[in-house]
Amino acid sequence: MSACLFCKIAAGEIPAKFVRENERMVAFRDLNPQAPVHILLVPRRHLASLDDARPEDHELLGSILGEARSIAAEEGIAGGYRIVNNCGSSAGQSVFHIHFHLLGGRALGWPPG
Repeated sequence: MSACLFCKIAAGEIPAKFVRENERMVAFRDLNPQAPVHILLVPRRHLASLDDARPEDHELLGSILGEARSIAAEEGIAGGYRIVNNCGSSAGQSVFHIHFHLLGGRALGWPPG
């Protein structure tokens, strides 16, 4: 999707502070962090939201969660982090390319939002 912000970041057309990338996904620091550690994990293949994921996408999405765990350890927040996926505009999704927020480095209150 040529107009998608996250597709452009994943393709290297827009610079970002990458912490991890491979053939399936990229992870980069959020420009507007909501915690000391705030990293976005984005598949390279465009999926608008979790509602658009099909059974064949389950492995990809699971691998992204595994990457999140690994990044949390590298960032020193293992044992105290949150992974967030906003699905739909009423849930706060503003970029319609599925992505996961990895947040940590401070106490995270509940309920969120």
